[in-house]
Amino acid sequence: MKRFFKPIEKDGSSAPKKPCLSPEDGVEEGKNQKEPTKFVTWNANSFLLRVKNDWSELSKFVSDFDPDVIAIQEVRMPAAGGKGKPKNYGELSDDTKALREEKQILMRALSTPPFGNYRVWWSLAESKYAGTALLVKKCFKPHKVYFNLDKLASKHEPDGRVILAEFETFRLLNTYSPNNGWKEEENAFQRRRKWDKRIVEFLSQTSDKPLIWCGDLNVSHEEIDVSHPDFFATAKLNGYVPPNKEDCGQPGFTPSERARFGTIMKEGRLVDAYRYLHKEPDMESGFSWSGNPIGKYRGKRMRIDYFLVSEQLKDRIVSCKMHGRGIELEGFYGSDHCPVSLELSKPSSYTEENQVSN
Repeated sequence: MKRFFKPIEKDGSSAPKKPCLSPEDGVEEGKNQKEPTKFVTWNANSFLLRVKNDWSELSKFVSDFDPDVIAIQEVRMPAAGGKGKPKNYGELSDDTKALREEKQILMRALSTPPFGNYRVWWSLAESKYAGTALLVKKCFKPHKVYFNLDKLASKHEPDGRVILAEFETFRLLNTYSPNNGWKEEENAFQRRRKWDKRIVEFLSQTSDKPLIWCGDLNVSHEEIDVSHPDFFATAKLNGYVPPNKEDCGQPGFTPSERARFGTIMKEGRLVDAYRYLHKEPDMESGFSWSGNPIGKYRGKRMRIDYFLVSEQLKDRIVSCKMHGRGIELEGFYGSDHCPVSLELSKPSSYTEENQVSN
């Protein structure tokens, strides 16, 4: 095992390509300030483990791509607040010696280049499960940040699955969508159906401004989005077959999930940024999740991490890329998911940039 996080040397290779001054550094906030155009989403599968074992490689990736916003899922750090204390779901726990040390490791990592140039928001679960984080360059301070689909000031979604940042001309939604599971149970099929229904409601209530929705959405929409369609369509857990054939198959690739996802995109007038640019199968780098290299899931891959953008933004899509390759998880940085990036062109004019608010 690699040793714990080591400080990154402050040389030219680790410094951000385009330093971004914060308001405190003298940049005046206001409607003339440009907004983010480069984004990364990544399911880290334990942010702490990535800091301990894969930080140098990840730091180089972030330095090279230089995103304005980084959306993280599966932080897997508990929220602050021990026994008998109220939970603070927006803050890392330091209630025990071990948790204090882990928090110190994380915060130390995030204070070094290139991550020191970002402000961080957390939405965490009560245990080392799920959770999300949002890193935004300090000069792109959002007008508001919510942690729920209802846009309530202090509420966090269960398990820290949502961070919603509101910028002047668009909203950015970072979600770790619940896994469908294998059975008709409260924390499986039922939970996912309720989630999908709430997403539809959220989209109908926030149509006044374009949306960029990113994260681990835990669904592969079409057959082109999985490496082995027949394998995933017939997958079972311990031989169990759900009574409804629409719920059969690998979680994330059941007919019912895929149909609901299509409805969400249609009703929300959303465009799949990656598929908008990449119409043909790509067996080398067209997937964001890869199964364990050992066992029956070796080589089995799915595209379940997305950037979905409102139709008003589709003509500004410059690139959308999966940064992992092959079945050996190259470019996954220790996770079972690889980073996915989106780059938008800048609005063609100040008028266009502000047409929503006008």
